[in-house]
Amino acid sequence: MDMGTNPCEGKKPYYAGTPGFPDTPQPYFENVECMTNGIINTVEQAGANVTRGYVGGFSALGTPITEPYWKAGLCPVNVHWHLGSEHLSVGEFDENGRGPARRRLASGARKGFLCHHYDDADAKFTTPYDWKHCTSMTVGETYEIHWPHSAAGSCGTPWQYQSPFYDGVFCTDGVVSLSPLNTDSTIGVQSQVFTIVNDESYYYPDLIKGMIVGGDMGADIGKYTGSTTGTSRDNTICSRYTPITWQVDRKCHMISASSFDKMCADMLAQADDMSSDVEPHGARELVADHLAADNLQRERK
Repeated sequence: MDMGTNPCEGKKPYYAGTPGFPDTPQPYFENVECMTNGIINTVEQAGANVTRGYVGGFSALGTPITEPYWKAGLCPVNVHWHLGSEHLSVGEFDENGRGPARRRLASGARKGFLCHHYDDADAKFTTPYDWKHCTSMTVGETYEIHWPHSAAGSCGTPWQYQSPFYDGVFCTDGVVSLSPLNTDSTIGVQSQVFTIVNDESYYYPDLIKGMIVGGDMGADIGKYTGSTTGTSRDNTICSRYTPITWQVDRKCHMISASSFDKMCADMLAQADDMSSDVEPHGARELVADHLAADNLQRERK
């Protein structure tokens, strides 16, 4: 079916007008050194510590969306995941977690924190799965899924899901603004961490649609404002795509490999080409306290 031209293609912004000179393009959205001569150059970063009771050291510029994103007029515009978790939740996904022999992606991208479910004596963590649609995936491994949401997405159309996700986040002009700043109320990310198992009793068919909510899934959510993540940023180089809302499930859950493979099949069926997102991305190192927002909120259902 001919669905016409992708209205979101190329909408990822790189420039912003200089204050007082709005027609002068500046590379505002490029990564920046986090600090110069002891002065922080940007605002709150992600992924942070979301453990209950944690308070970051940065006086947050943004205010997180506390209601479900759909109630705030946001829709999912992408789904992708990271090898290991980028967030830290002590006792759930942390430096004491376990998994298959530590490995990196073919690109050498770094691996994040691991969950505590893995048991090499239990076949569901070690039996290989015949992947049909996802690539570079391993049973027993920990992955953190991100669902970027936006009020400027092409919501409810064949072009809703986009890769890169920035194209979907900024698809509709005039919604996301730097002046006045509204990125924390128009852009959000859902985050949920899983251990992959080869066991169909952990099958969920609609993973592309967003965080799983039910039972203990999505029942303990940390909400704060931060930035985009990924391995091009760390505690020396920071993201300028900030502040945006994060809603992070503090628990690690088990999920079947087939659930991920079904999600990848759904991604490859989208109008936009999402093939670049059907493998795990590297994990950003945990955000240092002085770069993490002091507005982490806890909601337990």
